[in-house]
Amino acid sequence: MQSASEQPPAPQAPPEHAYPDHWEADVVLRDGGTARIRPITADDADRLVSFYEQVSDESKYYRFFAPYPRLSAKDVHRFTHHDFVDRVGLAATIGGEFIATVRYDRIDARGLPASSPADEAEVAFLVQDAHQGRGVASALLEHIAAVARERDIRRFAAEVLPANTKMIKVFTDAGYTQKRSFEDGSVRLHLDLEPTDRSLAVQRAREQRAEARSVQRLLTPRSVAVVGAGRAPGGVGRTVLRNLLGAGFTGRVYAVNAALTGETELDGVPAHPSVGAIGEPVDLAVVAVPAERVPEAVADCGEHGVRGLVVLSAGYAESGAAGRERQRQLVRQARSYGMRIIGPNAFGIINTADDVRLNASLAPQMPGAGRIGLFTQSGAIGIALLAGLHRRGAGLSSFISAGNRADVSGNDFLQHWYDDPGTDVVLLYLESIGNPRKFTRLARRTAAVKPVVVVKGARHSGSAPPGHRVPVTRIPHATVSALLRQAGVIRVDTVTELVDAGLLLAAQPLPAGPRVAILGNSESLGLLTYDACLTEGLRPLRPLDLTTAAVPADFRDALVAALADETSDAVVVNAIPWVGEDGATEFGDGEVLAAALREAVASAPAPTKPVVVVHVEMGGLAEALAAATSTRPTAAASVRPAATGRAPAAAPPGTGPSGPGASPAAPPSPGASPAAPPSPGPGPAGNVFPPEASPGSVGVAAIPAYPAAERAVRALAEAVRYGQWRRQAADPGRVPEYEDIDEAGAAALIEGVLGAGEVDARGVTLDTEEAGALLARYGITVLPTLPAPGPDAAVAAAARLGYPVALKTTAPHLRHRPDLGGVRLDLATEEQLRTAYAEVTEVLGKPEELQPVVQAMVPRGVDTVVRAAIDPAVGAVLSFGLSGAASELLGDTAHRLVPATDRDAAELVRSLRTAPLLFGWRGSAPVDTPALEELLLRVSRLVDDHPEVVAVSLEPVVVAPRGLSVLGATVRLAPPAPRTDLGPRSLPRY
Repeated sequence: MQSASEQPPAPQAPPEHAYPDHWEADVVLRDGGTARIRPITADDADRLVSFYEQVSDESKYYRFFAPYPRLSAKDVHRFTHHDFVDRVGLAATIGGEFIATVRYDRIDARGLPASSPADEAEVAFLVQDAHQGRGVASALLEHIAAVARERDIRRFAAEVLPANTKMIKVFTDAGYTQKRSFEDGSVRLHLDLEPTDRSLAVQRAREQRAEARSVQRLLTPRSVAVVGAGRAPGGVGRTVLRNLLGAGFTGRVYAVNAALTGETELDGVPAHPSVGAIGEPVDLAVVAVPAERVPEAVADCGEHGVRGLVVLSAGYAESGAAGRERQRQLVRQARSYGMRIIGPNAFGIINTADDVRLNASLAPQMPGAGRIGLFTQSGAIGIALLAGLHRRGAGLSSFISAGNRADVSGNDFLQHWYDDPGTDVVLLYLESIGNPRKFTRLARRTAAVKPVVVVKGARHSGSAPPGHRVPVTRIPHATVSALLRQAGVIRVDTVTELVDAGLLLAAQPLPAGPRVAILGNSESLGLLTYDACLTEGLRPLRPLDLTTAAVPADFRDALVAALADETSDAVVVNAIPWVGEDGATEFGDGEVLAAALREAVASAPAPTKPVVVVHVEMGGLAEALAAATSTRPTAAASVRPAATGRAPAAAPPGTGPSGPGASPAAPPSPGASPAAPPSPGPGPAGNVFPPEASPGSVGVAAIPAYPAAERAVRALAEAVRYGQWRRQAADPGRVPEYEDIDEAGAAALIEGVLGAGEVDARGVTLDTEEAGALLARYGITVLPTLPAPGPDAAVAAAARLGYPVALKTTAPHLRHRPDLGGVRLDLATEEQLRTAYAEVTEVLGKPEELQPVVQAMVPRGVDTVVRAAIDPAVGAVLSFGLSGAASELLGDTAHRLVPATDRDAAELVRSLRTAPLLFGWRGSAPVDTPALEELLLRVSRLVDDHPEVVAVSLEPVVVAPRGLSVLGATVRLAPPAPRTDLGPRSLPRY
């Protein structure tokens, strides 16, 4: 794939610039493999010649418009010597060798070589035939376009033969504004390199397909090699080998260990001393060797075509500085071969699909098949979640415990699960978020089609867990949580809540609203449920008490009626054992009641309402409810004859969060009976692994059961809020256009400030006049403030502004602290003003210390605070709260990502706990919330249009029944940080 004939080189080449190492990037290609993109240098002459020799004659003809069998010495020099400004070449490499190249040469209006200020360049590509169709050219175009924009090139020109349809498609599909013409037998293309909404959408769609495919390659291998499977029983590698075989993996399995020079089999599978000795393709390698031997194993895998790695070995970034460097080298080495890594220090991956049945993990028991995708960064938490879901009858589609997640992360699995037909609910346990902007974007898109439930560990530690590379964030955890909820993420606090919510969302429909019907045979339990609903913001109906004399048929009839009742959106069923006069229970261990409830649900015309059950000491009820014929785990696949060892009852020691560092317990000896599900026992919610549904059982989804009303209602409330978000996401609102905004004038003002002298990374705070002028460009008027260094100056200021006035101190320790006596209001005469001035300076200090000012009085209202700030991790954030203790002491502040829509602004105003003060609380006059929402949107536009505006604070903003007044403003400018989410696709740098 290639294009464009080229002009002769410029007679006088400008001097070369320093090597731009920030142009280096690892990218995921269309088929899920990786390649490295980097600038071409003079040291690449031999690589270029070797690369060109592997290109077909047809591709060479498309590139040069004539037969061009080999490159001359002059060509090689020209294509490897660049100044990195007017002449730039990039190469895509795998294993250190070129697979594709792209270059641009700056040209003038006549098409001749030029230098700046010429802003057009001719671009040309060449891709090895063996790598065409992998999306290499598209990735190179994104990166060469970003380089060109950095060098003030605004347009690309390309000349392509009409028969070269692949190259034409690369240009036309990129999404840039373009022009096309036909001249002298070739197609002439002109691309405007300014990113557009379409080019960004194309880029993100390609990113999603590529990253999803890279995960799919890891989850659906046709062959797996366990590197480090020892000869003796025990050990991490041998345990994984047994787990693979015990799960009934449908592909080929190989044992690899350098010590296996004489053996031909291990546990009934072929054994080899190296991956290279296998002699057949290997898709996935599970690496379980000491950290110092991992580089040798990675090289062996990479040189023989392995597509992905699961590295269980510990001793990496979690162990200190030396381990961090070892981890960097591991990622670089694997990516150089086009491989992706799960780990290091990982627990492993599982895919329960019938045509795969992959258990490449240290989990001894293969989970049942289901509709939940589970990602965790902790092996210990992964074990707990697997056990909890297993006991409560929930099946999984896939499971990943990524350890240090040096390469593949939760973002990659969100890309996969977004359009995975086998996954309906996504559960994530995260201890850190490596790319919060991208995570929020992906979570929002995924949440629009399926629930995403997140529990965040290490919330209050103030630092990332050992081994995790994450950007530093200055915003508190509560703000991050609010932003995740804005993206539709269901944010819970504990792994128990994660399982509770996941069970309900996987088995039941979303509620249409907050109205909850409550029925059961315990009045007390009904009242507890009623109170829990009110606590969670739901609207419970009066509980229906069936009395302790109720039998299963009464429950069935009541549930049928509740499901048909249009005044409720969800149903909570409470059940306690009924004890007769002789001490015996009426419906035994709950299976009869479960059958009655399932019959009631099945009788509904369509499953439109979620049903949850709260049970107290009802033996057998929870497991019977969980035995849904539509979601129950399928019977285990047949196990290979050689894989008959029973899986360990627990994960081997040393394979939890610290990785496989300790000496693991030996697995049972060969010849034991096949692994079976653990015997039933009470789980955290009194559930056990569900039995197979009996013949003739009703084919309905499982009904989740909980041992406490609070847990059931909390999960139901999360489903209600998520359902509401889904409905609103269909109409997310719009970013309004305001005709009075002067974007160009604001840009000129900002440029004048930042260009006036040296500005450090922290930026510069505008003075009062500059801040007012900038805000005025966006239709935001700040009430004038006049300095009052003495009583006479205060009187003169009041005469200028007009009485009544306010006298304020602006010293930092007194700013926005009216409780300290530094603010005097409604001063209607000169005498009152002089008296107030004397009192303030007598009590609080000298005028030069207090920095007093005079301001005109405005209509009374509610004092509020509007802020916006750029956080390096999450981007621009718009915040709103009431002024004073409500926001400062109680943390009652709402947040939204910028740019905010009109819906976001309305939600910001209404989401405060103290919001009733704005809407006429206790007989007060409601304030002008439309004016407040407009102010929020204007601030959002300012920060979004000008990334140099890194902080804005409007305090106080007095919102009156009609209109509002901005009494104080602070604006800080700084050179904008690069936007990693808008650049070309790339993996995190190592």
